[in-house]
Amino acid sequence: MPLYQPPDVNAPVLSQFSLKGKVACVTGGAKGIGVEIVRGLAEAGADVAFIYSTSKNADEVAAKIAEETGVRIQAYQSDVSSRHRIAETLNQIADEFGKGRLDIMVANSGVCANIPSLDYTERDWKHNNGVNLDGVMWTAQAAGKIFKKQGKGNLIVTASVSAILVNIPQNQVAYNASKAAVVHLAKSLAVEWTEFARVNCISPGFVQTEMLDFQPKELRDQWMNTIPGRRICQPAELKSAYVFLASDACCYMTGANIVIDGGYTLP
Repeated sequence: MPLYQPPDVNAPVLSQFSLKGKVACVTGGAKGIGVEIVRGLAEAGADVAFIYSTSKNADEVAAKIAEETGVRIQAYQSDVSSRHRIAETLNQIADEFGKGRLDIMVANSGVCANIPSLDYTERDWKHNNGVNLDGVMWTAQAAGKIFKKQGKGNLIVTASVSAILVNIPQNQVAYNASKAAVVHLAKSLAVEWTEFARVNCISPGFVQTEMLDFQPKELRDQWMNTIPGRRICQPAELKSAYVFLASDACCYMTGANIVIDGGYTLP
């Protein structure tokens, strides 16, 4: 079976971006980039379930976006680093929330730690890779089984510019290595899954989230000097790219890694 093609490739271009009637799921969807992905998919018409780990206001976030967009939004607590747990949650979402379907899966959960490489403990290393790499794999595996069963699906992975360069001056070898692995994982799945799913990545640069809020001013100033765009990205500026990848507007795109970084990786 060839890569999915929409019924009418000549449909008006804006109609191809519509996600009306689609069922989507986003991991790490309660805050940061994730909540804007949820909002973007909902604004495009999709019903969206999102998965969170420890957020205390996930239900309030879901209710607010549902009220703003007029679609169904529901929060589910789970653990992407657990193969069994995330599979159980995604099957529940597909069966109950999606009424037997899951069209779009966004593997967005991620963590980052600034630790010198010689100081890593086994626990630190496992935690970073457990979320950033294993979490994507187990999310992809569970969603992929659903996609294969229904004959069609779409996986989008949030990677990072750290997959293609080494950020300075911070020490984040686990994050960098895990994000590089995630990009190649997505490319490998894209080749393997052409009969039933598309798989693509988005690699943001510096984004104004809680992950950056905790960083000292001198570090932020140094980053700013290395960004040709001379500013930090707002999370809402990324949501349209996720809608593009989730939609029929790019059905021939699979295995791609879209870099959105204000030119940070260019010099």
